[in-house]
Amino acid sequence: MALRIDLGVAELAATRFAISPLSETVSSLQQLAGRDRHPINLRWQRWAADELDRQPLDLSRTWPLLVSDRPNWPEFLVPAPLGAAASIEDDLAALQRTTARQVRTSLRRVFGEQPPDAVAALAEQPAPGLRAIAAELRAAHDRLIAPHWSRIRAVLDADVIYRAKQLAAGGAEKLFADLHPDLHWRDGRLLLGGERWRADLLVNRGPGGLVLMPVALGSPYVLIKKSTSTQTTVRYPARGIGALWTAGTQAPAGGAVRLLGRARAELLEALRSPATTTDLARALGVTPSAVSQHLGVLRETGLVARERSGRNVLYMTTALGASLIGTVDAREH
Repeated sequence: MALRIDLGVAELAATRFAISPLSETVSSLQQLAGRDRHPINLRWQRWAADELDRQPLDLSRTWPLLVSDRPNWPEFLVPAPLGAAASIEDDLAALQRTTARQVRTSLRRVFGEQPPDAVAALAEQPAPGLRAIAAELRAAHDRLIAPHWSRIRAVLDADVIYRAKQLAAGGAEKLFADLHPDLHWRDGRLLLGGERWRADLLVNRGPGGLVLMPVALGSPYVLIKKSTSTQTTVRYPARGIGALWTAGTQAPAGGAVRLLGRARAELLEALRSPATTTDLARALGVTPSAVSQHLGVLRETGLVARERSGRNVLYMTTALGASLIGTVDAREH
């Protein structure tokens, strides 16, 4: 059994990648609530739990929508980003553009005709309700996501760079063959299988192509909206999240130190997870110029590669560099 999306040539051509801070925020709240919790993010979950114990967040409008006895949640909370790399302000503005009719339809689809009081209040007054939800999500983003965003963003950017190369090399078939084990491309259809699906369901696809969105702080599963008022999003675990919270937290192997020297070995260890020069300098407590000099040597020896993503330049280990520090698995899911 599977969830199915039918895609024509035009829709496939319009399919794109996007990164969303709001997606990470919503996913992180669901992780803290224990929904599809991903053990790979346990270190962040502990940090966030301590942070909220110290100073709780007011999520009285948002929490009932995300955490309930229903299997789904309202799709308008994570609208498809309009660009490839929206800001949290862009995402929240899109959320607040959801029409009253769209809000009520989505709430009815999830909660039925007798919703909880907080849901009924939103259905009665969608516009002020969405403003209050946006304010709560902004506060959650600033507390839980923003302190780590540069590292999270680097992993998401690296994932998009890798997927774009897969698409260029082998089209949709190669792209979707490697996106997630539960996801398959066959005869113009994208199929999401796995144990979560007990029946064949057809996605009521939104206008245009799909929006493929890597997620760091989220479920280990692929999440596809079965019905949406914006473009249909396919949210999947980003490649490389296995090292996001552990990169640079342990001493480099002795062999790497003897071969490269301690400074360069520590730099290679920190690049278990993709990073910018600024991130590396901050993590290692050295100047950006010193990091750049060491990165130049590591690039010349084939241990590190760099890719441009917008205004940023990302550095990441090559297969040779990963094998040197024993992190081949850190580049996978």
